[in-house]
Amino acid sequence: MEADRALLACRVVDPDEWCRRCGCRGVPRDSVTRRLAHEPLGWRPTTLEVTVRRYRCPDCGHVWRQDTSKAAQPRAKLSRAGLRWALEGIVCQHLSVARVAQGLAVSWNTANDAVLAEGRRVLINDVARFDAVSVIGVDEHVWRHTRRGDKYVTVIIDLTPIRSGTGPARLLDMVEGRSKAAFKAWLADRDEAWRNGVQWSRWTGSPGSRPPPPKSCPTRLRSWIPSTSSAWAAMHWTGAAAEFSRPSTATAV
Repeated sequence: MEADRALLACRVVDPDEWCRRCGCRGVPRDSVTRRLAHEPLGWRPTTLEVTVRRYRCPDCGHVWRQDTSKAAQPRAKLSRAGLRWALEGIVCQHLSVARVAQGLAVSWNTANDAVLAEGRRVLINDVARFDAVSVIGVDEHVWRHTRRGDKYVTVIIDLTPIRSGTGPARLLDMVEGRSKAAFKAWLADRDEAWRNGVQWSRWTGSPGSRPPPPKSCPTRLRSWIPSTSSAWAAMHWTGAAAEFSRPSTATAV
C-alpha cells in the first residue's frame, strides 16, 4: 500500500494441470505474472498482480497457463471488478472516460476500448433489448466535436415505459449519420414481426433540418414532434449512456 497506488498479490487457487490437446497430465514448468487494473481503493489506483503457473504436457509438448477467466477476460488489461467499476462510474456517476482511466491508472484508449467492448456485449448484442418495445423515438445527436468525420448519429430510444408510465426511457441504439437512409437501414435489420408490433414511431428534430420519415417506418404514426419532446429529454437520462452504443469509429476520436 502506497500513497498513490495499491498492489494486491494474487494467485490462482484451482489447479489446471490437464492438457487441453491430448488430455494427459502436465507438469509445472514455471510461473508468469499477469497485471490487471482493478477497482480503485477509494480513488487510489489498484493493481492485481496475479501469479499464474504454466504447465507443459510431457506427451505432446503443449504449454498452457492456469485459467484466469474468473479474474478477467482473455488478454484484458482490466479485471472484471475494474471493468464493472468503470461502467458504473460512466453510467451512474456520469464520469468521463478520462476520469475513469485516471482512477484505474490506464490509458484513455485502454479504458475506452474496454467500456465500448463491454457495452456492446451487454447492450448491443443483447437480443432481448428489443422485447416489448411498442413506442420508439428517433433523434439526431452530435457526438463528435471535431472538424473531420461525421459529427452526427441517429439515436433510437424506447419510449414504451414513458407511454405506459412504468419508468424512464431506454437507449436502444445509435447509428452513424442523420439521414432517412440511416434509420431505414436500422429498421431493415429488425425482424418484420417486431416492426409490425411497434405502435408508434416518434421523430424529433428542428423543422428546418428534418427529413421525412422513411416509408418503412411503422404506419400507425409517422409524424414529427418538437425536439423538446420526451424522446429528446430521454436522451439526457445520462449523457454517458451514449458511450455504450457509439459507432465503431468512436475509438478513432
